[in-house]
Amino acid sequence: MPAKWTKRVIGFALSAAVLGGLAWFAWPRPVLVDLATVVKGQIEVTADDDGKTHVRHVYTVSAPIAGKVLRISHPFGDQGPSLHVGDEVVANQTVVALMQPALPGFIDVRSRDQLQAEVLAADAAIQQQEAEVKRIEAALDFARTEFQRAQALARTQTISAQAFDKAKFEVATSEAALASARAQVDIRRAVRTSAVARLMDPANASQPGEPTCCIRVLAPTSGKVLRIVQDSEATVLPGTALIDVGNPLDLEVVADLLSTDAVQIKVGAPVRIDGWGGPPIRGKVVRVDPAGFLKVSALGIEEQRVRVTIDFSDAPETWASLGHDYRVVVHVTTWSAPDALTVPVSALFRNGDQWAVFAEDGGRARIRTVGIGHRNNRVAEILSGLAPGDRVVLHPSDRIADGGRIAQRESRR
Repeated sequence: MPAKWTKRVIGFALSAAVLGGLAWFAWPRPVLVDLATVVKGQIEVTADDDGKTHVRHVYTVSAPIAGKVLRISHPFGDQGPSLHVGDEVVANQTVVALMQPALPGFIDVRSRDQLQAEVLAADAAIQQQEAEVKRIEAALDFARTEFQRAQALARTQTISAQAFDKAKFEVATSEAALASARAQVDIRRAVRTSAVARLMDPANASQPGEPTCCIRVLAPTSGKVLRIVQDSEATVLPGTALIDVGNPLDLEVVADLLSTDAVQIKVGAPVRIDGWGGPPIRGKVVRVDPAGFLKVSALGIEEQRVRVTIDFSDAPETWASLGHDYRVVVHVTTWSAPDALTVPVSALFRNGDQWAVFAEDGGRARIRTVGIGHRNNRVAEILSGLAPGDRVVLHPSDRIADGGRIAQRESRR
């Protein structure tokens, strides 16, 4: 073969190879996608939110009187009850708080001078009344002597009946006057004691020999200490909360759900409880409050909430490690079906005013309009448009078009 024909053949071959390579690179390749199969199975719709465990009956022990409450968690039992959170208490036996009389307040200079003057006046009044007692005692002695003489004369009938009665009357009136005068002395002394007591200040209020405590506050129920409200020693008013007591095994879960979810919840609805650090726990709704309340979310959005109370259905051994005011996540079932046609919600997208999916048909993507019913955050109920066994594209991107070629992406392990 001549050299020129050889060069032409080689040139044509190279041109064909280049054109074939360009055609191969330009030829549209199928888009790799993730596919899911439409199947029948159980589906449930839940209202999900944060909840909080709560001891059903919490007893708050309050101060019965005004006074000084000693430190509750004192390390020495003789200076306080020495209780800590979690300690066991027995009803009407365990001392949960000790109270002493409150110290008197400080007195300003003018009030002190007034009280000191009242003490001096009380001393003078006592002296005056004691002198009055002595005068009446002397008059009583004289009246008794006169009455004895009248009695002697009456035996000889040398005194009139009027004189005898007058002598007897003088003795009786003098005795009554003496009793009244002595009572007045006691009154004046009590007035002085009152003035002296009001002069007392915190520096000399505590006297040796006085009782260290006067009130022992006992636990109202058996259980454990849940919270110490007033731990440090302090002067408190009547009704001041001191300590919370309750039974940690008497737990319930309280969740504040959106009112739009609460209207779909029925008493007895099953609940799944998780997010507490252990395995899921089963529960049931026991109460949906008839009144809602306004709650501001972390984003500052005002939301109308309704309190839902949940009891545990599982044995206490499964949730014994939970305590009072622990955070949990509740999933309250509002609707469920045992055999519904479902598709992952990640396959759904809006096509105009309707829901649609990309269904796989012979290696190509076809848009199918579907009717959906109930759905949760994972799957949706299919009412029309798909059949069991159909495969749909998950997370469809803008690279997928109706009729476009697709291929399933290989799973990585």
